Amino acid sequence: MKTLLCSCLLLAPGLALAQTSFPFTIKGKIGHLNVPAKIYLMRGTEVTDSATFKNGAFELKGTSDVPQAVDLLVKRDGKLGNGMNGPTRPLRLFLEPTPIVITSPDSMQNARVTGGPVVADYQRLQAALKPVYDKREAVGARIHSAEVAARMQGQFDALNKEEQQVQQDFIKANPNSWVSLYALTGSMRAVPQYAVEGPLYEALSPALKNSPDGRRYGAMMQGLKAVAIGAQAPNFSQKTPDGKLVSLADYRGKYVLVDFWASWCKPCRQENPAVIKIYEAYKGRNFDILGVSLDSEEGRAKWLKAIQDDYLPWTNVSDLRGTENAAAQTYQVNAVPQNFLIDPNGKIVATNLRGEELQAALAKFLK
Repeated sequence: MKTLLCSCLLLAPGLALAQTSFPFTIKGKIGHLNVPAKIYLMRGTEVTDSATFKNGAFELKGTSDVPQAVDLLVKRDGKLGNGMNGPTRPLRLFLEPTPIVITSPDSMQNARVTGGPVVADYQRLQAALKPVYDKREAVGARIHSAEVAARMQGQFDALNKEEQQVQQDFIKANPNSWVSLYALTGSMRAVPQYAVEGPLYEALSPALKNSPDGRRYGAMMQGLKAVAIGAQAPNFSQKTPDGKLVSLADYRGKYVLVDFWASWCKPCRQENPAVIKIYEAYKGRNFDILGVSLDSEEGRAKWLKAIQDDYLPWTNVSDLRGTENAAAQTYQVNAVPQNFLIDPNGKIVATNLRGEELQAALAKFLK
């Protein structure tokens, strides 16, 4: 799997640690689980603690520097699961100073969790999201083929927007909650924009913004602001396949679409024919395209083949650093395809234009 996925956001970290630690305790009873069943405390993909069940009971202790999201996973008879039965499904909760108690007659899926205010905040968020999750599960249950999945993509897109709106509403209503910092990730779209995400971050309390994750998100917001509509497009220089160094500044005086893509990105490749058609219609009207590939040095041959196979007539450049492409990082590109329309004065006037949107934008600006 590529590190940077087509149309997938890469912003799903667990909340990081900060300055003042506190002890936490998680006690629970899950049915009558016994040795060799174990429960694991996970922060992201890292197992940080474990305990053995004794007649269904367990206890986990440790320290944390801030309230943060963790997952609990049960391993029974050498297999990960949610308890005595059911599929592998972690139980997510928030660490906090107040002791946390988990009880269930049979599984983690049916567990009741009690704790302090942070646990309560997370439960309120999950309760608000449950109708969206239920609808998504119902839609998913009706998919039995790729064709059906394609037809129902619009429903999934609508549910994703509904989920993001729930997250955003929670953040606005709870600016002092650590769960809002967690929700900020969930509220972000595959291609985050400062106009949407910036106000959500600014709504957080100073304590949250000054935490390590808060500062990290703050830096991200500043990066997004630097490439938002109305900003001057940062210059960059990269090489064409034949080694010629090309700069964005070379296009000053005309409209240019900076198109971030990759040979391994299926949506990018599928969109190329439509972009070529638009390019051919406007290339003689003070418009050009500059393709920036997120292929790696190892993928150089595939990049060249994609340019040839897709008959891309515009200039293509890359530093062949893959998802660490310097221009992509400057432009906060966390998913591809992604593009920026820049006017003759070097100002960003539109972003992420697709199909008819690109056609309409060019018709507007190139009257």
